Amino acid sequence: MLLLAAVLWLCPAAYASADTPETLVPLGSTVGIELKLDGVMIVGLSQVETGDGSAQPALDAGLMPGDVITSVGGREIGSAGDFLTAASQLDGGSVEVTVQRQGKTVCFNVTPAKNADGSYQLGLWLRDGVSGIGTLTYYDPASESYGALGHGINDADTGELMPVHHGDIMAAEVVDVVKGAGGTPGELCGKVDGENILGTIVLNTDCGVFGSLEQGVQGEELPIASESEIVLGQASILSNIVGSDVKEYDIEICRVYRNTQDSRSVMIEVTDPELLEATGGIVQGMSGSPIIQNGKIIGAVTHVLVNDPTRGYGISIEKMLKTADTAA
Repeated sequence: MLLLAAVLWLCPAAYASADTPETLVPLGSTVGIELKLDGVMIVGLSQVETGDGSAQPALDAGLMPGDVITSVGGREIGSAGDFLTAASQLDGGSVEVTVQRQGKTVCFNVTPAKNADGSYQLGLWLRDGVSGIGTLTYYDPASESYGALGHGINDADTGELMPVHHGDIMAAEVVDVVKGAGGTPGELCGKVDGENILGTIVLNTDCGVFGSLEQGVQGEELPIASESEIVLGQASILSNIVGSDVKEYDIEICRVYRNTQDSRSVMIEVTDPELLEATGGIVQGMSGSPIIQNGKIIGAVTHVLVNDPTRGYGISIEKMLKTADTAA
């Protein structure tokens, strides 16, 4: 019972943390994302059908969805393959399973159950990585680093932020758009070139994904705005909704959230007729699209309001950069 990957919607180089830059290159380009976990995550607990009825070894031992398994029986677990190797050596005796749970290391003794085929199982559904598409927000030529998404990569089943072992971003192009409507979020459909690696993923945080680009980006640098400079009114976003072309689209900043503890900094409304016609507003895959106001980068698109796809939320660029520096 092993899930090797989940679709993401919404030897790595070291991420260079430095003083907050004064200018960045705004991007808005769609990329493929592939993230491997530091261990394997439990996404569900299952029963094992034995000759004597049903058993639930992992549940009985206290394991929970969201736990990340790092060792089984003293064997280090870094991937799905490692887990399968360890599971093949189970013999019915109690085995120690070590997990990371909310930043703490916890150990459990689990007694596997023998199924109808004669193999021993722990009763787990597992995941070791995710893949999908997202949008790059900025590039810093000084550190060759980037920020993307404006929010973290969370497991679709548990909602937990996924711990990074390593990851890559790859070239991609948008081949189709599922238009959003009230109650039904739309999405960008991308074609990923897995052979064209653009960079690495080093940090996965609540305020974005960060890493280094192996290929430099040419583009006009814009100054970054502090949160205090964000005002109500006209702004724009850079987004890639056709092929690999990035275009600028009009939006309105209709609410500013000051001093919030979460990633929400602004509420935005799409006003551009072309974007509304093509996508219905904000769709999945556009997270990370940079927001420009008064000639400065002020943040990135993060979420859509499901009941009104013309509206959504954004995070400030100040919050993204502070999070990247703190987590590095």
